[in-house]
Amino acid sequence: MSAPRPRDIYASRVQPIVAERTGLLIIDAQNWVMDEPNRQPRPTFYRQARETVIPNLQRLAAACRRHGVEVIYTVMENFTGDGRDRSLDYKLSNFFIARGSHDARVIDELAPVGDEMIIPKTSSSLFNSTNFEYLVRNIGLDTIIVTGFLTDQCVDHTIRDGADRGFHMICVSDGCATDTQERHVAALNAFKGYCRTETTDSLFGQIGS
Repeated sequence: MSAPRPRDIYASRVQPIVAERTGLLIIDAQNWVMDEPNRQPRPTFYRQARETVIPNLQRLAAACRRHGVEVIYTVMENFTGDGRDRSLDYKLSNFFIARGSHDARVIDELAPVGDEMIIPKTSSSLFNSTNFEYLVRNIGLDTIIVTGFLTDQCVDHTIRDGADRGFHMICVSDGCATDTQERHVAALNAFKGYCRTETTDSLFGQIGS
């Protein structure tokens, strides 16, 4: 009779967080995304980002640094001057963030510390257009805490891709946002089968344990 190996049986997705095997990924918290006057109207997103998500990410990043969790950023940024390297979806969406520009930089409120990695991407999931997987496997990470923007786009794609590649994926429900609260909740429900869902506060005790 066929049966799975005992080590392949998990009671749940909730596993102990081991600091040296865990990374905090902050997605697209950059000036281009937060440039409200020059972006599409989405007042709910900007309010939630400024009032809830960014303060939570400040707290979470600080806790991760204290306990030895790798903090990693990814931003939308062209590799080439004319953006010819962008994905077709980025071209169709008119996403053009010049290399080395102000738009490509992480917002000041969440500025990286020391040698924390900032990985430029030209696709929704950084697994598809960067060497993120190679880097985190070299570091020894098997658990990725996913935060940032937008819940139903880049966060969603990253969580699903990471799960398929064999990572324990964690979504911080109050550490990400999208255009409306309805879309945010719908996305959390849609990809919850690929990750465990936590809040900023629920992670604090686990990261430090």
